[in-house]
Amino acid sequence: MDDHQTTEKLGLTDDELAIQPTVFAADALKDQVVMVSGGAGGIGRAIAWLFARLGAHVAVVGRNQDKLDALVANLAGRHLKASAHVADIREPDAVNALFEAAWAAHGRVDILVNSAGGQFPQPAIDFSVKGWNTVINTNLNGTWYMMQGAAQRWRDRKQPGSIVNIVVVTTHGLYGIAHTIAARSGVIGLSRAVAVEWAPLNIRVNCIAPGAIETEGWNVYTKEARAAYPRSNPMMRAGSPWDIAEASVYLAGPSGKFVTGETLTVDGGGQLWGETWTTGKPAYFGGGKE
Repeated sequence: MDDHQTTEKLGLTDDELAIQPTVFAADALKDQVVMVSGGAGGIGRAIAWLFARLGAHVAVVGRNQDKLDALVANLAGRHLKASAHVADIREPDAVNALFEAAWAAHGRVDILVNSAGGQFPQPAIDFSVKGWNTVINTNLNGTWYMMQGAAQRWRDRKQPGSIVNIVVVTTHGLYGIAHTIAARSGVIGLSRAVAVEWAPLNIRVNCIAPGAIETEGWNVYTKEARAAYPRSNPMMRAGSPWDIAEASVYLAGPSGKFVTGETLTVDGGGQLWGETWTTGKPAYFGGGKE
């Protein structure tokens, strides 16, 4: 079995997420409604747990009903409020139906966290049209459909809102996933533009750029690449999904009330530190992968 087929336990379990310490007060988001796309994934799951622990009702969104139901059941087991919503964010009609259902059920959505996305490591020169489009459609188009769907309803109902988009660090050497660099750079540009356009509507839009965060998503990379990630920053360690969850609360909640159009980098200083090759450094750079 090759490295791409081997999985290992990575990230935080629900039991661990239920007891992670936090700097935020237990009622910091009491009675808020928070929608989290990609809510069953490693980072999205941590975000869902923290927002729920702070008193919010969390509407977790994804494409796998069983995973969503399991997460909601685990949250309910801790007396936390959550609901599962199956939707393909790449489809505008599905996104529209998602928001209509959420507003019908809860009367509003206060915060949107876009954590859905994915990519695969491959030299850019070998991308297929299908592979390129798959990443762009999820990471850029899907994120935009969610942003616009929320903003239109906030505008029409004269309600304030806050959006946090989970992206990647695009400002330093991160190689082997050029498709997601393109998509996430687009999300950052969109967020900066609409942060200005939507400010008069009392809608804030920010991004978080995680560095090497240990989640089960690491299993798509080779064993050698995973071993190198903790050395991708001067702290010489990987971050936790909880780091991204706490950053999300800071930006989305009252603590970030005067912050919009910003990209908060959470990478242990990695953007100031060297380069990261998810596919191995090619041999033509000297001494690298054949």
